[in-house]
Amino acid sequence: MDIRVLKYFLAVAREESITKAALSLHIAQPPLSRQLKNLEDELGKQLFIRGSKKITLTDEGILLRQRAEELVDLMEKTKKELMTSDYDIRGDIYIGGGESDGVSFLAQIACDLQQEYPHIHYHIYSDDAERVSEKLDKGLIDFGLFVAAPTDIEKYNYICLPKKDTWGVLMRDDSPLAEKDFIYAEDLWDKPLIVSHQASNNSELFRWLGKSEGELNIVMKYDLIYNASQFVKKGFGYVIGLDRIINTHGDSGLCFRPLYPTRQSELFVVWKKYQVFSRAADIYLRQIQNELK
Repeated sequence: MDIRVLKYFLAVAREESITKAALSLHIAQPPLSRQLKNLEDELGKQLFIRGSKKITLTDEGILLRQRAEELVDLMEKTKKELMTSDYDIRGDIYIGGGESDGVSFLAQIACDLQQEYPHIHYHIYSDDAERVSEKLDKGLIDFGLFVAAPTDIEKYNYICLPKKDTWGVLMRDDSPLAEKDFIYAEDLWDKPLIVSHQASNNSELFRWLGKSEGELNIVMKYDLIYNASQFVKKGFGYVIGLDRIINTHGDSGLCFRPLYPTRQSELFVVWKKYQVFSRAADIYLRQIQNELK
């Protein structure tokens, strides 16, 4: 099973048609069909269900598509790294993380390097901690930004940033709670709450609230706080999240109030132990370390 055949497989999965895939790949249809049949024979699994109008993936085909996308991405990333010369530093840096003001620190590092290394490009993936860890482990990203240390942080190298994220409540600036300087847990017990999908009954958030998820009026869960903030503007509920992500100044119509007692999360830049970095990623890491000295 080689990368070329995996690219053929992904093209068919994407186009849901051998004919359309052959056109996009600029190859004839019969050789493409043979390559797919050979792939199924090699794996001993049926990968496609060939219908009258379109091709769909079997459960095994869905699994292979996920793995094939990861392998192809990793191969392309490796090719770019190997093509970088010692004198002309260029390449791509891949960073994953949740929404956090800590991204501003990473952005400043990129800005500091931009003039000297204009051919370094950056890819930022927003995701939860579990998926960021998965991407790190598979080598699909170089660095992860974590709000609070991952439970298995000892298997990584990491730097704790000299700043913290503050937890609080995002609300309309005309809401009753906006008159408060701090938000207590009991202030939220009867309010329509909007919380992150990552929250669970065992999370620090629910321990602070002093109630289980079922005892609260949770009207919505979110992945990206920007999207949740649009519901807040309409008066749909109160977002529990991190400060300095959503603009609450001027005519935004929003305000943020911290929790009491104050709850803050440390920020960590994390990378795999024994990671062999590209020249670009190595320069980026050294710039972070120099900035923090």
